[in-house]
Amino acid sequence: MIKAISLRQSDFMMKIDTSWSLFLDRDGVINERIIGGYIQEVSSFRFLDNVPEAIAILRKIFGHIFIVTNQQGIGKGMMTVDDLYHIHDYMEFQLSVKFDKIYYSPFLAEENNMMRKPNPGMAIQAKKDFPKIDFSKSVMVGDSISDILFGKSVEMKTVYISSEKKNVEADLICPSLYDFAKVILVEQKYFPDSKTDMKC
Repeated sequence: MIKAISLRQSDFMMKIDTSWSLFLDRDGVINERIIGGYIQEVSSFRFLDNVPEAIAILRKIFGHIFIVTNQQGIGKGMMTVDDLYHIHDYMEFQLSVKFDKIYYSPFLAEENNMMRKPNPGMAIQAKKDFPKIDFSKSVMVGDSISDILFGKSVEMKTVYISSEKKNVEADLICPSLYDFAKVILVEQKYFPDSKTDMKC
């Protein structure tokens, strides 16, 4: 059974094709989050369950996939940009995928820099780099309120990753990236005999 905890607007999932873009947060969506800390080296990077399978599915559905990640550990001097590049090289190698681009914000939260989520700077930069991006045909997936606000600031569809039902103004709440990928397949009737358990 494929479970989506909360579904407010499912119509958009039936419309997704290669003209759509997917924006993914990293920590808590692709890899395990270190509560109160930062992934500073490859040895600390651990994929969440079924992420490789999820990326393989999503790569076939979306035309573009981007990573948008706040990494203020750089701004705090706890890691370098080169450390981050090594982590992302490892991530892509293990996933056997090359994301269209990985955007990161090294700025501290208190700076409220335009490039730090929930501000839309990374989305705006992606649009400059890839002019064919249509935010009305884009989905932001994240595990924090700032991710959802980031997506909504440019009118993307939003997916909140959580194992609990929460009062979050996202279009969809799913337990994991893999569940989100499978829900799309069901909505687009790749698995017509599958049953969904979706609750508004």
